[in-house]
Amino acid sequence: GINAEYMGNTLNLFVMGAYKYLEELWKKKQSDVMRFIMRIRTWEFRQLPRTVRATRSSRPDKARRLGYKAKQGFVIYRTRVRRGGRKNPVAKGCVYGKPVNAGVNELKPHRNLRGVAEERVGRAMGNLRVLNSYWVAQDGTHKYFEVICVDPMHNAIR
Repeated sequence: GINAEYMGNTLNLFVMGAYKYLEELWKKKQSDVMRFIMRIRTWEFRQLPRTVRATRSSRPDKARRLGYKAKQGFVIYRTRVRRGGRKNPVAKGCVYGKPVNAGVNELKPHRNLRGVAEERVGRAMGNLRVLNSYWVAQDGTHKYFEVICVDPMHNAIR
């Protein structure tokens, strides 16, 4: 980069590339720009089906860091998972057993929602392999993830 002397301290002025710029934008999710984009996107995602093929990634920098390449055989699916804890599936809320196991409402799932999203996409797209996934948005009800899938039988991949 370009070094500039300023009042005795060295101030590094460096030129950011496109991916670095995107990364810095995503680090500041509370900024006005990002909050506006997120509000528009969550509205759009709510209108779509639960799992939908994304034409391109919402976060190209993140997708590339996780192994995505913009070539044939790589696909991105966007999916949503309901937020919140896991209620114990017992009849009428009666857990027959010791009081230590009597919890119904305040239980937490052992698997995180991202793993659930990956599994759902992997189940729905049986011919593809799940490579990785990342968070894209959330609202009060859902978390939205993009799952990177690879077609292992494609000639560009093999």
